[in-house]
Amino acid sequence: MSAQPSPGPKSMRTPLSRVRYLGSSHSGTKDFWRQRLTAVAMILLIVPMILIVTMMLGRNQAGAAQILGSPLIAILMLMFIAASIWHMKIGMQVVIEDYVHDEKLKLVSIMANNFFSVAVALAAAYAIFKLSSGV
Repeated sequence: MSAQPSPGPKSMRTPLSRVRYLGSSHSGTKDFWRQRLTAVAMILLIVPMILIVTMMLGRNQAGAAQILGSPLIAILMLMFIAASIWHMKIGMQVVIEDYVHDEKLKLVSIMANNFFSVAVALAAAYAIFKLSSGV
């Protein structure tokens, strides 16, 4: 006959009280809505981006700089890049949280995802600023 572990001391807390504020449900909705918000932003910005890219086809760097020299076009491109990279970061973080089970590897992967997203955003912003300033 196997000995069963003795139950711990009885708690007066309800089951809901014991699990409140634990688990991914505490912050998951925020990421869900942010990802939907960035998706809507990208949908709204994709038509201007296609037009901008179409205008730059067949032009050299001077022609591209002339098009990107417009503040409106540079701002539209920066908005699209910001929404895309934020969307990418959130999506990759969800994949990491769902499929990486080792806690240390998960932490390192999320940190790498954040650093990569910031690096891509800075590189893209630098490129747009450099082209739009004509340097």
